[in-house]
Amino acid sequence: MSTVNRDNAEHYKWGKNCDAWHLLRTRRLSVIEERVPPGDAETPHYHRYATQLFYLLDGQVRFTLATETYEMVPGDSVHVPPGVVHQLENTGDGDAVLLVVSSPESHSDRFEAHQRRKDS
Repeated sequence: MSTVNRDNAEHYKWGKNCDAWHLLRTRRLSVIEERVPPGDAETPHYHRYATQLFYLLDGQVRFTLATETYEMVPGDSVHVPPGVVHQLENTGDGDAVLLVVSSPESHSDRFEAHQRRKDS
């Protein structure tokens, strides 16, 4: 067993120029470090099954959770229950760095907000 970090973790890009590293990836639990450059944002989306926790390590983000908006600074976290539309946007001058913890893992469980089920 070895340590996991940005140098050896599975990496992918999202958004305009965001980076993400899988620090832990199992079907039951996922931990991702994300880097979001200034002005970049996720699209509003939700997960049917995954519960998520976003923990801001560095930078400043605006986090929209359903109809509430939070201005987050380092050390803040937000819990996202399944089925709740959410979005984050880097509103600062530098990169935002976050840990995103999901249970179960959320990548196969992501739906754009306009894809709401008729029964929800």
